[in-house]
Amino acid sequence: MNNTASQPAPVSAARDQLSAVVFDWAGTLLDFGSCAPMGAFVRLFEQFGIDVSIEQARGPMGMAKWNHIQALLQLPDVAAQWQARHGRVPTDADVDRLYEVFTPLNAAVVPDFADFIPGALDTVASIRARGLKIGTTTGYNRPIMAVVSDIAARAGFVPDSLVCAGDLVAGRPTPLMMWRTFADLGICWPSTVVKVDDTEVGIQEGLHAGAWTVGVSVSGNAMGLPLAEWQGLSPQQQAERRAAAVAKLDGAGAHYVIDSVADLLPVLDDVQERLRRGERPVE
Repeated sequence: MNNTASQPAPVSAARDQLSAVVFDWAGTLLDFGSCAPMGAFVRLFEQFGIDVSIEQARGPMGMAKWNHIQALLQLPDVAAQWQARHGRVPTDADVDRLYEVFTPLNAAVVPDFADFIPGALDTVASIRARGLKIGTTTGYNRPIMAVVSDIAARAGFVPDSLVCAGDLVAGRPTPLMMWRTFADLGICWPSTVVKVDDTEVGIQEGLHAGAWTVGVSVSGNAMGLPLAEWQGLSPQQQAERRAAAVAKLDGAGAHYVIDSVADLLPVLDDVQERLRRGERPVE
């Protein structure tokens, strides 16, 4: 069962009323800077004699981790290292091998990066108070999310739906995980849903599903800094780094870009007003 609620969700049929917010996890709700996967990817490739930089590892962030590993192996520099080290070009069988090693590596480090982003839990409480449902999709697989979900539940966060990479035949940027979320939550109209994500493929996932999309620029992968490092930047450095992160998410087609989920509520008010005027998101 993907729906974490014990009873079937009532069907949401009003086309002019917000029905749900669907969040990504790392970089959006918790793990400021989306740092947990990065060290795991670097250590993973080190075990196979390959040097992958943090910047390279961040590139495909948001994808299912199997696809993320595949994308890294297709980078010219990484593919050349693989051929020099292993005597052949990397194959899907090699992706399988790396993926088997990656899952326990990532699961072991996520507790060290599982603090909620400042303001996230307050935002979630306000969304609940508005009577909206809360769904989540993630590039993490079920074994990794078993660790993350347990930590989140102890902090008081249990979403109405959780859809993981690997649950369906394809993940981001396809809309399949969003469609499963709609089914879990009883959502009839995608235009009544807001998708919040820190990655370009996560924004595309929401767009392809017909939802409003909100990118988070400072707390997530587009910025890629832990909270303390972000706070240590000068105002000019923050402005420059923020502008670059916003440009990435704007380029992916986000309807709105905010610093973090702490800034989400005014966006929901605006989307609600646009729905009342008959506006709909456009891919």
